[in-house]
Parts: sequence; structure tokens; C-alpha cells
Amino acid sequence: MTLFRRILVANRGEIALRVIRTAHEMGIETVAVYSDADRTALHVRKATCAEHIGGSQPAQSYLDAKRVLEVAKKTGCDALHPGYGFLSENAKFSEACEAAGITFLGPGPAAIRAMGDKVAARNIALKAGVPLVPGLQEDIDEKGLVAGAKKLGYPVMLKAASGGGGKGIRIVNEERGLLEAFNMARAEAKGAFGDERVYLEKFVTEPRHVEIQVMADKHGNVVHYGERECSVQRRHQKLVEESPCSALTEELRQKMGESACSLARQVGYVGAGTVEFLYSQGEFYFLEMNTRLQVEHPITEECYGVDLVREMIRVGAGLEARQPGPPRGHAIEVRINAEDPATYFPSLGKIERLGLPGGPGVRLDAAMYRGQEVTPYYDSMLGKLIVHAADRDQAIARCVRALRELRVVGVLTSLPVALATLQSEEFCSGHYDTGILERINRNSEERRDVAMLAGAVARFLAAEKVGVVAPSSDGAAPATPAWATLGRQERLWRTR
Repeated sequence: MTLFRRILVANRGEIALRVIRTAHEMGIETVAVYSDADRTALHVRKATCAEHIGGSQPAQSYLDAKRVLEVAKKTGCDALHPGYGFLSENAKFSEACEAAGITFLGPGPAAIRAMGDKVAARNIALKAGVPLVPGLQEDIDEKGLVAGAKKLGYPVMLKAASGGGGKGIRIVNEERGLLEAFNMARAEAKGAFGDERVYLEKFVTEPRHVEIQVMADKHGNVVHYGERECSVQRRHQKLVEESPCSALTEELRQKMGESACSLARQVGYVGAGTVEFLYSQGEFYFLEMNTRLQVEHPITEECYGVDLVREMIRVGAGLEARQPGPPRGHAIEVRINAEDPATYFPSLGKIERLGLPGGPGVRLDAAMYRGQEVTPYYDSMLGKLIVHAADRDQAIARCVRALRELRVVGVLTSLPVALATLQSEEFCSGHYDTGILERINRNSEERRDVAMLAGAVARFLAAEKVGVVAPSSDGAAPATPAWATLGRQERLWRTR
């Protein structure tokens, strides 16, 4: 049965390609949109047809809501999939699609607005009975700042009310640095989101970042597909994710899933969404809800044998959300970012050589190809490596093997960081938290272990010019990560 005739994919890169493939399997035509920089991109080639929408800068193309909607109307699309990023959490855009008679494959504008405002989201979570990190529920000013922090007890965290992507966040350990951090968080929030409001909450020490995938239909049904562990992060950006989380008991897993569904019902949610929690010492706390498909959704798909894009299309067409069966095995995802592993700065250039991994349980969601120009205009992620296996130990071994097979020559990548993480004692034990990358870097024994990986990952960075470590914002040279030393060593290697 064809649910829609034609879907416009309002995105680029691997997620655009991901949506296009599922739509074609369902007998649905697709329309790709592209900027000047993406004229030769894979999603342009694979869609039923493609339309140019503007210049290379996102504001001139993928963020131009008016232009994207014009193309959807012009090409006769009856639905639109926003992917993630760009317009995916733009309430006004969702509203405009609705007004134009085009189904927005995501939640309605009210849910997007409610969950996009972190203060409002906390209040809704409170009404839904979802556990919250102790904090002040409202936006704060300088007057209430010191008293609020003292009441909560240090360390505390300042967070942008309209935040996301790790922006507008400051951790404060004592009163002396509180006002400065407050002003910096406000300035960053205003620059990134046009909204300088921040709120205050207790900082949870040694937390794990665990999230629940939900799917809701237009009939009030909400189901969930278990959890994902997303604690391997640098600068609040996820790098390695896995499912299930080794720290959760069945009781906790059930409670967390029920809390996520309760929140989705409270806000009248429709479509795919992710409720994020902090987990520490047997307790979990609501962090935020992402009103879109997550980057890390493939590990849920692998564990549950489900196509989440297909389910989004189904519920968008008015069908009921399907109750998932029991999960199976273990899945891990590694993000492949075009960035210097020493500094995390973007790495630009042309992909000159590309070798792809294979074998049982290996999946690569990527839109990169040999000859592709990596430009400065968009997110640095080139793709995602996903593996699935019978258990966690096998999944780790499979992921390490696949990473060693993956060759990207022409730009620096984050792959050495991922390899170092997957082979670290802390990750393999399953007992880790969001500070794992910092600890790997500090540990001299880990540095020696990472250095031994030079031969294995040489193919990734061979023949590459390694960038100079840039100074930090305070003018001091940043500490050199263990994998940075490895990257420099690999200048001596050449791809065979």
C-alpha cells in the first residue's frame, strides 16, 4: 500500500540518503534538495528527482524554509521528511507545512515549541511524573543566581533554555566563577539561539547519558524501543553509542521507558522522538526531548529489527504505532567525523581514497565517496559505522575490526579516537560515564596502548598533513590527546 505519493527530503548527506532508500522501498517517490556545494552529492543522485535551492551557506539553502516549501509545492509532494538538524525542530516550518497541506513527518508545532524550550520542557516533565535533576524551574537572572546556586549546592550547571548541541552550557564548581560563567552562557545562548535565557540545575557527577526511543501516532498511542547509551562524548557531542546500556537493570529499563512514554503523551507527541536522561547511582533524571529522528537511531533498528523511518512514514499517514517485539543482541555506532583527532577542528579537503568495511553484522550509513570535497559549510559528520552482534563483547570486537578495515584518505577523521575508546579497559568493562574520553587521555598507560594502534589505523590518516594544535580560548596550548600523538606518528606511514 502506498501511503504517500511523493516525499520531499529536506536535508542532505547520509540522513537524506537514508530516508530516500526507505521511501523507495515503500514505493514512494522522493524529491531531493541541494545547495551549490552539494551539486554532486549522493542524495541528489539517488532521489527520484532533485531541485537546487540556493547557495552553499545553510541559511541560503537548507535553512531557507520558504524556498524548501516552495519546492515541495512545485514538485507535488504530499509529505516532507526533515531528517535531523536544519529545519527538523523548527515549529514555524512544521506549522507552514501543515498550512500548505503537506504532512510534516514529525511532531506538530506545539510539541516542538514545548520541548524546544528547556524550562517549559522541565515543567511538562514534572506534570508527567518524570524524575528531574534538582534545579530552578524558571529562567534566572543575576539576582536569583547566587541564592539559587547556594540552595542547590555546588557543583551546578547553567544551561540555555533554548539550547542544544552542547551550546550555552557551563559547569560551575564554586561561587567565585558563577557570575562570569552566567554571562558567558547567556552570551553563547543568544549567539546560537537568539535567546539569552538560562536556567540552573544541580550538576550530576559521573553521569551516564541514556536515552529512550519513542514512537507516537495520531491516535494517542505511544510505544518505545528501549534505550541507547550515549556517554562517549567530547564537548557534549556524542561519538560512540551502544544499545542496550550495560548499567541498567530490567526494572530501571522499564521505569525509564514508561517515563519517556508518559512525557510524550503529556505533550501530545506524534512521530519519532527521543527522551534523554542522565543516569547516576541507580537514579535517572530527565535531560531533554529531541523532537526528531536521532543520529544514533540505527542501533535501535538493529536491536529491534525495525526501520524507524518506515514507522515515521506510517504514523504520519495516520496508521497506528506498532508495538515492538523483544530486543536482540547488542549494537554499537561510531560517528565518522572529518576532523583533526588532536583538536577536533574540522578537516577539509578531498576524499582521495575510500575503503569500506564489510562482513556479517556491519552497516555503514554514509554519503561519502571517492573524490568528494569536504567543505566548511556543514556538520563534519561523514557517516556512521554500525555493527550488530549476539552480545556486547562480540559487538566491540566486530566494531574494532570494521574500523580497521575502513579507510578514509584525504581528510583527517575521528576514527583514531573511536578505536582508542573501544579498546580501552574502561569501555570494555561497561563501567564508564561521560568523562571517559578525558580519562583515556590522562592515563599514561592508555597513551601507550593507543600508540600501539598506529599500524592498525595508519590507513586512515596516511599521506595526510596533520594540522597544528590551535591555542585554546585563553591563549594556552591545549593538552595533546593520546590519539593526537598517534595521528602525528602516522605521517610516516603510507597506504599500500
